[in-house]
Amino acid sequence: MSLAADIASVLLNSLQTGAIYVLLAVGLSIILGTLKFVNFAHGALYLIGAYAGILIAGEMSLSNGKLQEWGMSTIGLDLGYAAALILVPILVFVIGLLMERFVARPFYDRPDTDQILVTFGLAVIVQELFRAMFGGNSQNFSQPKWASGAVNLPVVGNFPEWRLWVIGITALLVILVIGLIEYTDFGLIVRAGTLDSEMVRLLGVRLDRQYLIVFGIGAALAGVAGVVGGPLELVNPNVGTGILVPAFITVVIGGVGSTRGAIVGGLLLGFVESTLIALPSLTIGSFTLNFAPWSQVGMYAVAAVVLLVRPQGLFGKEVEA
Repeated sequence: MSLAADIASVLLNSLQTGAIYVLLAVGLSIILGTLKFVNFAHGALYLIGAYAGILIAGEMSLSNGKLQEWGMSTIGLDLGYAAALILVPILVFVIGLLMERFVARPFYDRPDTDQILVTFGLAVIVQELFRAMFGGNSQNFSQPKWASGAVNLPVVGNFPEWRLWVIGITALLVILVIGLIEYTDFGLIVRAGTLDSEMVRLLGVRLDRQYLIVFGIGAALAGVAGVVGGPLELVNPNVGTGILVPAFITVVIGGVGSTRGAIVGGLLLGFVESTLIALPSLTIGSFTLNFAPWSQVGMYAVAAVVLLVRPQGLFGKEVEA
């Protein structure tokens, strides 16, 4: 493979990796920026999306867990991946509405530490509930048959088709969210409520309904991330916790509340991670440095550099004391 093909391949993998971070970070950022609510259960919504995707698209084999103890060896609707792609966001959207109404809303005026504790506790409960019911083994989330092959691209050569679909689906959803927030009356009310909620309420606008929908949209995006990201890895009860940290780093790099920042931050992290994984090992004398294990460290290093230069993030607004 030529150098140009290597670079093009890394860029495409960066887009795909970053796309998952973008989906999670955009949802996390609009909840954090609009509602000022720190949602550490966002990774649990990704977990629900991934498991719901497996159960709707196909069947899950059970080798342990309560369902297996109750006599079930497989479980699933086997409706196909397209059905999962449609139904999972709806399901997680509804879960998001319930979460906002019964978990988040009572804590809007509480300190961040209270919000972190209650949502982190909720995330642990969801994780352990899935482990108890489905077992702790990793599950295979099959890619859809219509996108499971490889596409021959100029310069790059063969590239997994599903990764291109992930990029495309993410781009479409991000455009829709930006259009909703930036160019509709709904988005105008939400943005006005973010700046001065008391004034908006005095004008007779019920912000509770707008905030409820914003939370649901953010949750649905995490569910979509679980459906499109699930086929790229093995799914187990720990995936939600594992994806939460990069999602928060993305928001911090991009700037809290900035959709544009979430996009740039996610793509930047995807580039750093994919580049470090693709770099060949470096040997100096008897010492060999393999860059792949440092891919996670690279994300933290980027976050540290960005925060040193711009504490409010790349697109965040500086808060006056």
